[in-house]
Amino acid sequence: MASTYSPSLRIELIGAGEQAGTWNTTTNSNLGTLIESAIAGYVVVSVTSANQAFTALDGAADQARNAVIALTTTTTAAFAVYAPPQEKTYVIYNTTAYTATIYNSTVLGNTTAAGLGVAVAAGGKVAMFSDGTNFRTTDAGSFSGILPVANGGTGVATSTGTGNTVLSASPTFTGTPTMPTGTIATTQTFGNSSTLLATTAFVQAALQALHPVGSIYINATNATNPGTLLGFGTWTAFGAGRVPVGFNAGNPLFDTAEETGGSADSTLPTHTHTATSTVTDPSHTHALMASTSTGTTRGLSEGTSRNVQGGDGTASRGYVQTAPTGGENYVQTSATGITVATTNASAGTSGTNTNYQPYITVYMWKRTV
Repeated sequence: MASTYSPSLRIELIGAGEQAGTWNTTTNSNLGTLIESAIAGYVVVSVTSANQAFTALDGAADQARNAVIALTTTTTAAFAVYAPPQEKTYVIYNTTAYTATIYNSTVLGNTTAAGLGVAVAAGGKVAMFSDGTNFRTTDAGSFSGILPVANGGTGVATSTGTGNTVLSASPTFTGTPTMPTGTIATTQTFGNSSTLLATTAFVQAALQALHPVGSIYINATNATNPGTLLGFGTWTAFGAGRVPVGFNAGNPLFDTAEETGGSADSTLPTHTHTATSTVTDPSHTHALMASTSTGTTRGLSEGTSRNVQGGDGTASRGYVQTAPTGGENYVQTSATGITVATTNASAGTSGTNTNYQPYITVYMWKRTV
């Protein structure tokens, strides 16, 4: 009867009556080489393609039978290796800089995956077993030391906190983080400062509560509509060229919301100022003295006629002088008052944009919906 081979380790099973006198050679090979490599063997496999099957030979040394397989590669990317579709335990040591994944082949020697595989990160050392179709790893609790994240561990030696493990360093999130599957977010209530997760709806409601309909949004530099910036509401530009004034029920100018008034321009109408001053001059006299001596008129020529001006500015009296023998006084009396009229005419001066208080320009929007 010819020899056959075991399905898992491909060890030669000598047929009855076969190999008389030489069976020891086969037996020594089975026990000293094949079984020993399955229990404690270590082999280095060079992977030269993206998909490569381990060698698997009947009754002879091969790659797939070894207990520990170290992987090297000449590829420049992740790769996959394939073990025979039989039950087997392995320790895979990935010495490369790329992820290596091990599968069972559907047929001995091919590179078609029969089921689940195990990914071994660059530099990883992973113990695993196969049921002939799927590869699986052992529980993380079976190991000591630091278990890499790729193998289901935390990748760190220490943690903080108690109870559930809290990593000493926060992980870096990429993309849009979401809550773990099965976690139910509790809609927060205003004033609740607990650590409960808040839903997106709660956060949006909180923002809208800060900006109710009728509220004014002000931005010093960004002209974008708040409906775009905040993600809610209908907003219209508000108060162009105006400054807000506080409501005042006691002042008719400011007793209605959104009431407008005032002017940027200063307008002064043309007008006239008239001032009248009256000065009253009491009665007074003007005296004119003339004297003669030896027939000679002093101050007046003898035999001439002169007009003397009175206080009212008119010729009041005329005198004809003769040569008197003594002095003679001529008196003009006036009791006329003096009135002075003064007019101050002033034309008003108007100006454009001359009636502003100190101001700063911003973008203002009013929420209408």
